[in-house]
Formats: sequence, structure tokens, C-alpha cells
Amino acid sequence: MHSPTDTELNVEVVYALPEQQRVVRVSLPTGACVIDAIRASRLLSEFPEIDLAVNVVGVWGRVAGLEQTLRARDRVEIYRPLAVDPKQARVYRAQSVTQQTGPKKKRC
Repeated sequence: MHSPTDTELNVEVVYALPEQQRVVRVSLPTGACVIDAIRASRLLSEFPEIDLAVNVVGVWGRVAGLEQTLRARDRVEIYRPLAVDPKQARVYRAQSVTQQTGPKKKRC
């Protein structure tokens, strides 16, 4: 393995499923953007369910556009669509607890 030069940068591209996580390291020319890293990772062919028109992507946990320029050691993340809206999930949990324990009694 060779060390990066001033004209290339090393980044990771990550895609996680409930049962596995794929981390692919790629070397790209300086000035490369998020979509370049995703294409170089070949995750799109490995996971055909990834649709970049639907899946949100990010860099280090922050939503990013496909044309965002990358820096050395960035971590590009491809997010899966949410199965349940987080607000709705809280409502479901609260209803489940209420059904198990009964409604809260008011204190005097």
C-alpha cells in the first residue's frame, strides 16, 4: 500500500444493513466529490437496492449533497430509508407502555 500524495485523498464509503456493515476504502483525486467516492466503492452494484434518488447520503453523520467536495479521511455514509418515522415510533412506544401499565393516575 502506498502513502497518499498531494494529488489524491483516501476516504471510506459506508453502507449498513441490520445484519452487516460494508466499509470500502477508496483513493480518489483531490477535488473528488461524494458521488465519485460512491461510484469508486462499487457499493451500488453490490447493493442494487441503493437508489441515490431516494437514499440520503452524508459525510461524518451530516447530510451531504452528491456534489459535495471531499477531504482526506472523510467518511461517506449511504443511509437507508427509515422504516418508521421517529415521531410515530415514539407514539407507538407510548401506547404500548400505556396498554401494559394502564393510564397514569393523577396525584392530588
